Amino acid sequence: MAFSVNTNAAALSALQNLAKTSNQLTGVQTSINTGLKVASAKDNAAVFAIAQSLRADIAGLNAAKGSIDRAQSTIDVAIAAGEAVSDLLIEMKEKSVAAKDSGLDTASRNSLNSDFQQLRDQITSIVANAEFNGTNAVKNSGDAIVAITNDDASSTITIAAQDLSLAGSVVSISAGSSISTSALASATVANIESSIANVNTALSQLGSGANRLDLQRSFVNKLSDSIEIGIGNLVDADMAKESANLQALQVKQQLGLQALSIANQGPQAIISLFQG
Repeated sequence: MAFSVNTNAAALSALQNLAKTSNQLTGVQTSINTGLKVASAKDNAAVFAIAQSLRADIAGLNAAKGSIDRAQSTIDVAIAAGEAVSDLLIEMKEKSVAAKDSGLDTASRNSLNSDFQQLRDQITSIVANAEFNGTNAVKNSGDAIVAITNDDASSTITIAAQDLSLAGSVVSISAGSSISTSALASATVANIESSIANVNTALSQLGSGANRLDLQRSFVNKLSDSIEIGIGNLVDADMAKESANLQALQVKQQLGLQALSIANQGPQAIISLFQG
């Protein structure tokens, strides 16, 4: 082996190996700090691109969850209004049946009619206020409830509005109906009975729509979790493995420093060649 004071081949080799170890150590430390084995495109361009695409899918599914949640709240309000209208119709039937009694005195009939009208007007108030986030699914010409169900909004669930307003397609009681006479009360009872049946049908449709939204929300949650797990399998670091690598590389780095120190002392041996 040639002796030279200008070029220390051993030191250069030791320095190269030490730099390689330091780079590996930096990579392991980054994985430990971030918890990711693929934190950027330079770590693994193909895997990073796949992970980013999947993250975009999750972002879209999060938007779908929000849409479904809003739809669920809207339909809950609509169902609550429908149930309240149904309860009011039952009370109105009770008043109307009582008013059919031809033997009632005027004061009693007026009292029943007054109660009936208060209940009738309450239906209008409930329907008008059954709104959530600007959507009212039970008013006349009400809004359909629409929910996004996938990550790119190409699929939706639509639940038809139900007109529960007075003299609408479901409730056949008019805004001016009364039970001030036995004949009017008799006719009103028939209208109320058909209205109760119609409201029950409307509630059934709303309830079925609510169940569908619940099922879709559960599916979207599971799908989002599955994609999240898939991303983790692609980019998450194995912390036990990285811990072992860290310890090994730290030892390797210490040995590299010692090797470099020894190699740097090599040229000093040349001095002994010139000593007498």
